[in-house]
Amino acid sequence: MNPALEFHQDAFVCDMTLPWSNFGRRDLAIAALQRMHSNGMNFVSLTVGMDWDDTESAILAIAKERDFLKNNPNHYVLVETVDDIYRAKTENKLAIGLHFQGTNPLGYSVELVEVYYRLGIRHMLLCYNLKNPVGDGCQEITDGGLSRFGYDVIGKMNSVGMLVDVSHTGYRTSMDALEASQKPVIISHSNPSGLFEHTRNVPDDMILACAGTGGVVGIVGFASVISGERELKTEGLVDHIEYCIDLVGDQHVGLGLDYVYDQEFDSRSVWSPHYSGRPISVFEPEKLPTLTEVMLKRGHAETTVRAVLGENWLRVAREVWK
Repeated sequence: MNPALEFHQDAFVCDMTLPWSNFGRRDLAIAALQRMHSNGMNFVSLTVGMDWDDTESAILAIAKERDFLKNNPNHYVLVETVDDIYRAKTENKLAIGLHFQGTNPLGYSVELVEVYYRLGIRHMLLCYNLKNPVGDGCQEITDGGLSRFGYDVIGKMNSVGMLVDVSHTGYRTSMDALEASQKPVIISHSNPSGLFEHTRNVPDDMILACAGTGGVVGIVGFASVISGERELKTEGLVDHIEYCIDLVGDQHVGLGLDYVYDQEFDSRSVWSPHYSGRPISVFEPEKLPTLTEVMLKRGHAETTVRAVLGENWLRVAREVWK
């Protein structure tokens, strides 16, 4: 066996973001999970609620996905603790987590944070591109900071064990959240703007602040946020990983690939003002072993590669989840 492939299969591979509920054809979504697992993925977190969802639609989505996972116990483990991720790997199953991209499913009820946590939501973005009651998104025309309600939400997330996530969130709102949180804050799926400028990418000082909390930044597998080129290359993805390692060290970088498995799904244009409507060149699951191989060929220590592939996410989850 190829030594890099053997190493890849032994490592923990975790992806903090897979768009899921109502993000295109269901058959393609399920096939994406199977493809990920076949190529070494051990844990993936599914988006089951967005800023365009209210409380009812979010709870219904959670119920649907919990039912799906519980009815497929030979393939999936619904994650509540980090130990579930280790168990899934031992049992040759894919560990599945749940998250929201946005806080609108809360309405104005901070008490729902604990309810959602008990239902399986383990991290929640504060905003998705545009303004909501918590603050501003990264593509909003304003750059306001965290609201009073937002401070309350972060406090409640800290207390119940839910990870605070500032991907898609505006600069000032993010920096306020990074200062306010008493627990590590993550940037689940955003790339460094210091390497490639894009509204979805984040500046060096935000990455530094994230690392300062003990958090992790997850690197996205879109050509449009990696280089702007038509085709995505594994080397370009690794360039973004290396930029962050050079900036904050290998303990604060992970994967948040944000895999778009249905290229015909285009309602993102409503909530992403800078979305072009063209098909996105993405990092396909079959390229996962190649990512490991490229990092090893570039001379990264095995401990660094293991950290980036998944161990950093496991560490921060163990520190925050309850």
